[in-house]
Amino acid sequence: MCKKTAIYPGFFDPITNGHLSIVKRGLEIFDRVVVSILNNPQKIPLFSIEERIAMIRGALKDNPNVEVDTFSGLLVDYVIQKKSNIILRGLRALSDFEYEFQMALMNRKLNRDVQSVFLMTDYKWFYISSTIIKEAASFGGDVSGLVPEFVNEKLKEKYLQAKNT
Repeated sequence: MCKKTAIYPGFFDPITNGHLSIVKRGLEIFDRVVVSILNNPQKIPLFSIEERIAMIRGALKDNPNVEVDTFSGLLVDYVIQKKSNIILRGLRALSDFEYEFQMALMNRKLNRDVQSVFLMTDYKWFYISSTIIKEAASFGGDVSGLVPEFVNEKLKEKYLQAKNT
């Protein structure tokens, strides 16, 4: 039987329980999921790539069928480089669908062999995003339960450091 690998790309700054839900549910469909952090020089992350890799690995440490990697450049080229043809994405709302639909069509234009597969976010993560979590945490909001506990601690540390500088 041919093993199927899905590439789950994103910025993951930081990884949330919604992201983890997509990975775990993706593993019910695919043999392997590669969580791939986009190295995007246009975005200014709160966490370094190394910190994000460590957080993702920590959150998924019990799953040997998950790989964590980084990439820059065209996603379709990276997908082929990883010997896959599947892009895994999560959808929360209609606005996500519009953006993801555009990206999927562009990826199809760039490489007809690469397929996009979408999973709806679990209802309990429907309203969260890394951006909203960072904003709440930056004002001292309690984001426990929305991110793994050690990620919550990292957020507190980051914002405490920022406050003290």
